[in-house]
Amino acid sequence: MERALYGESGFYRRGERPAEHFRTSVHASPRFAAAIARLLVEVDVLLGHPDRLDVVDIGAGSGHLVSNILACAPPDLAARLAPTAVEIAPRPAEISPRIAWRPDLPDRITGLAVANEWLDNIPLDVVERTPDGVRTVLVDPSTGSERPGPVPSAEDRAWLERWWPLREPGDRAEIGHPRCAAWASVIRRLSRGLALAVDYSHSRESRPVYGTLTGYRDGATVPAVPDGSCDVTAHVALDACTTAGERAGATSTLLTTQRDALRALGLTGTRPPLDLAHRDPRAYVAALCHAGEDAELTDPAGLGGFGWLAQTTDIPIPSPLTP
Repeated sequence: MERALYGESGFYRRGERPAEHFRTSVHASPRFAAAIARLLVEVDVLLGHPDRLDVVDIGAGSGHLVSNILACAPPDLAARLAPTAVEIAPRPAEISPRIAWRPDLPDRITGLAVANEWLDNIPLDVVERTPDGVRTVLVDPSTGSERPGPVPSAEDRAWLERWWPLREPGDRAEIGHPRCAAWASVIRRLSRGLALAVDYSHSRESRPVYGTLTGYRDGATVPAVPDGSCDVTAHVALDACTTAGERAGATSTLLTTQRDALRALGLTGTRPPLDLAHRDPRAYVAALCHAGEDAELTDPAGLGGFGWLAQTTDIPIPSPLTP
């Protein structure tokens, strides 16, 4: 999976654009970035309006999210922002020169770090309970055929027992401790501010019996063959990442859904009053479009069902997100 996604000829290394293969909140509507910009304003207030405020887009893809956040920020805040895109793919030509483009996380972050659909692409191993015990699943990249591999390591077994125990033969799990370690690395770099992970997710009480490993290519799901021809992704155990973040130094935590978070940030999906169509037709059409975009972003059966993990260092969770 590591080679297929990030190797020399891997799916993301060659500069594939996520929007060409699957729909994300960033590309569904610029209103997603506008909501994140409102959250950034709250973080700025809690930090006391520092002279420099970081906004870091982790797994930036084409850079649309950080670009749109920069465009949505109020002028005073925008002037103090230090925007950074963390992405191994080549820098797109159209990205503003203000945005730093780098393949690794900054050493220190004061402000807001956003990992939108990043953790689901952190490579992991799949295991299955067989009659001989739990074994790693090996895949031939040229054919996609599977066979049982070695017994998982002690670290893997400890993670499984706590977060995704396998009880019946044929049950599968995706060992999430690489995602936990990746998220902890973000929190350790957060000197002051908020880190936000947005992703497909599940909890210990609702792990899927056969896992979630999936391939995406050209807008369709395909077998998750790790040959570099498709995105290979698996849902994230955000509850495990929560604990990893707390151990790394997070001082406050909120685990919620995108639907609840975006509604709290003003994306209600409310249709405009019909009389507006008579008073100001253009405003009515614009408001109707916004309502439709909000509805897609907050649909509990779609993007609205994504998990939001918000963790802070040295500040509380911003008030719009708290009940």
